Amino acid sequence: MTSLAASYAHCRGVARRRARNFYYSFVLLSRPRRDAMCAVYAFMRYCDDLSDEPGANRESIDRWRAALDDALAGRTDAHPVLPAFHDTVSRYRIPPRYFHEMIDGVSSDLEPRRFENFDQLYRYSYQVASTAGLTTIHILGFDSDQALPLAEKCGIAFQITNILRDIREDAGRGRIYLPAEDLARFGVSEDHLRAGRRTPEFIDLMDFEVTRARTYYHESKPLVGLVDRRSRASLAALIAIYSRLLDRIERSNYDVFSHRVSLSAWEKSGIVLRAFLK
Repeated sequence: MTSLAASYAHCRGVARRRARNFYYSFVLLSRPRRDAMCAVYAFMRYCDDLSDEPGANRESIDRWRAALDDALAGRTDAHPVLPAFHDTVSRYRIPPRYFHEMIDGVSSDLEPRRFENFDQLYRYSYQVASTAGLTTIHILGFDSDQALPLAEKCGIAFQITNILRDIREDAGRGRIYLPAEDLARFGVSEDHLRAGRRTPEFIDLMDFEVTRARTYYHESKPLVGLVDRRSRASLAALIAIYSRLLDRIERSNYDVFSHRVSLSAWEKSGIVLRAFLK
């Protein structure tokens, strides 16, 4: 069985290697909160990988859900992530339903994805992203229940940003996350997305989706002021990184087909430094 210290060390390693945006904001947290963020990230990262790897199947995700239930009951020997995960969930009193909802969202990716409307996309985004935001604010600390709907909206903003960045990659996997009603409204077909056709209609569609994402960033803005004062710089940095990524997508004139839009390590470090100095 993996010791608690070894489990946290394992989770820190996963976060350093895989959390391209999140990990930069983690460094502004106290060591206990940073470790907790790494533990939750590692749990969610492993689950997400189960739906993306070749040969992904429902049985593997069902086994991970069973491992979650065991871990919540204190039985943590199924995976090196779980001792740290159980300790974090217990220490910060994170509602277990968030993790079950996240697994529901991830498991739905096993089939080709299509959404008829934004309500369906919102539900999916809640499952795979807002649950992470709701989990995160329990670790960061908050006193007012007003933080909960704001964390949900922040997760929606992050997920729309991810979807816009990853259109090419997702289409290659048979996943079209943009709602069918939006594609029809702007005259963009799924074949256009799969072929990487950056037409005027596609640019109009992306303008619309970016505006939608920015609305959720704006509506969730008060969240930073509602978390524990010692955690605010970390959350502000994370939101700024994702907001900058959305800006970068727009400034590229939505060239999300020829390359993956990203921020450099220096840019992310600069954002973190500015958040720390505020």
